[in-house]
Amino acid sequence: MRVEMPSNQPIVLLKEINGTRFLPIWVGTGEATAIAFAQQGLVPPRPLTHDLMCNVLELLEAELTAVHITDVVDGVFQAILLIRNQSSQATTIDARPSDAIALAIRTHSNILASADLLNKAAIEMPAGDGTNLEVEKFREFLDQINPEDFIG
Repeated sequence: MRVEMPSNQPIVLLKEINGTRFLPIWVGTGEATAIAFAQQGLVPPRPLTHDLMCNVLELLEAELTAVHITDVVDGVFQAILLIRNQSSQATTIDARPSDAIALAIRTHSNILASADLLNKAAIEMPAGDGTNLEVEKFREFLDQINPEDFIG
């Protein structure tokens, strides 16, 4: 997770395994907060949407096996959830990448993208580019909000 400056727009950066390329996926502040909460292991007093989804999957004895970032169309990333039920039947569900990522982090599921998508939309980002500073700024933003701010 990082914040693009000067707009302060949150970006999820999915890193290529054994590589230096990243898929930059711009997300809203609410989605970024949901992802950051999951990354930090924060549990709100009442379930947020992604926590609710995890509870529903568990109740239905289904498992999110992976999230696939499938394409980018007109600058908008597409994703699907791969869900397997108790009888091992697989189902795919269309999802926004930000929701899919937030759910994948909570369920410890893989987040995947094809080599073709990386070739099409990834950016090269060598180490030492200031990412830690921007992550720290985003963490400061998170320190100023509470889970109750998102309970409606």
